[in-house]
Amino acid sequence: MSLSPDEVRKVAELARLEISDAEVDTIARQLNAIVDYINQLQQVSTDGVEPLAHALDLHDVFREDLPGESLTEDEALANAPARKGNFYSVPAVFGD
Repeated sequence: MSLSPDEVRKVAELARLEISDAEVDTIARQLNAIVDYINQLQQVSTDGVEPLAHALDLHDVFREDLPGESLTEDEALANAPARKGNFYSVPAVFGD
């Protein structure tokens, strides 16, 4: 299958790309190579191959989520540039 220049321009338009007339031939060759490769992949038999989400057999790699001690309010606010009671104080964004 070979993409026509009009099809290449349509794909570029859908991708919101501006391409010059000089680029159409180059992009057509590149897109045709991609389509040819996909056609080649479609000929590979995948019977008996289980679908997978990752190429490696990875399971939960994160530590177990266990409750622990939290910082006190004073520890959490120790580096706050400004403080208002037990909260961070930040400048107003929308005015008063």
